[in-house]
Amino acid sequence: MRFNHSNKSSIAGLIELLSQVESKRKQGFREKPDARALAQRWHPETGFKVIHHPALIPVEELLHREKQLEQIERNTRLFLSGRPANHVLLWGARGTGKSSIIRAILTRHGGKELGMIELDRGGLAALGDLIQILGDQDRKYILFIDDLSFEANDASYKGLKALLDGSLMAPPDNVLVYASSNRRHLLPESMQDNLTAQVVEGELHEGDAIDEKVSLSERFGLWLAFHPFNQDQYLDIVRAQIETFEAATPEQTREIRDETNWQKEALMFARLRGSRSGRVAQQFVRYWLAEKLTDI
Repeated sequence: MRFNHSNKSSIAGLIELLSQVESKRKQGFREKPDARALAQRWHPETGFKVIHHPALIPVEELLHREKQLEQIERNTRLFLSGRPANHVLLWGARGTGKSSIIRAILTRHGGKELGMIELDRGGLAALGDLIQILGDQDRKYILFIDDLSFEANDASYKGLKALLDGSLMAPPDNVLVYASSNRRHLLPESMQDNLTAQVVEGELHEGDAIDEKVSLSERFGLWLAFHPFNQDQYLDIVRAQIETFEAATPEQTREIRDETNWQKEALMFARLRGSRSGRVAQQFVRYWLAEKLTDI
C-alpha cells in the first residue's frame, strides 16, 4: 500500500491529537496522595482526587451504635499508635449506620497523621499498585470501600483478598481497610453450595464453594454487625433529626413538633419504606417539615 502526502498528513495529525489527549490526561493525573487532604478518591485511570468537602459526621450524632463505635474507635487508636490493628468489615442491614461510623472516625481522627482514601470496586483489580504507592508515604491511611459485594462470576475480589492476607507482598503498616457491606460474606450464597459438604471422621467439612466465599470475609480481623433499629431506637433518631433542623428554624419547627403527632407519622413513613433505619428517619424529617412549613 502506497501512502501519498495526504495520508501522511492525516497520520501525523492523528498522532498529534493522541499526544494532546494523553498530555491532558496526565495533567489531571495525580500519582501520589495529597499529604494535606483529609479525604481523597483513587482510581487507577485517574489517580488521586482530593475530596474538598467530605461528608463528615460528629460522633455525637451516632445513636444506638455505641458498641460498634467503641470497637472501631479502639482499633483506630491502636493503628495510629503504631500497634497491631485489624482490617474492619462493617456488615448488616441497609441504612443502619455502617458508612456513618466510618465518616465519624474520619471526623474525629483525620488530620496530619491520618487520611482516608475512598476506593470503589473498579479500582480493586489494581489494588496492589495503590498499596505500593501508599506504603512509601509517611502518613497513615484508611482505605474506605463502601457497599462492598461481589457477584458469583466476579473475580475482582481476589485482589482485595490477596491484600488482606495471602500475597507475597507484605501489607504496609500504614494502611488499613475499612469496608461496609450488606452481606456478611461479601459473595452471594446459594443452597447449591451446601450440597458439596461432607462428613469426615464425624466432623462436617464445608464444600469448596463455601470455603471460597467465606475466605474473603475471614481476612477482616474485626467484624461489626449492624442490625435494624427497633421502634424506640428509630423514634430516638427521628427526634434527634428534628432537633438538628430545629436549630436552623427554631420557632417554626418547635411549633410543628408540639402540635402534631410526629411519632405516629414517623412510624407510618417507616412502614411505607419497609425499613426503620437512620436514613429513613432523616428522609421522614425532611418530608415532614416540607409538608408542615406552609410559608414555603
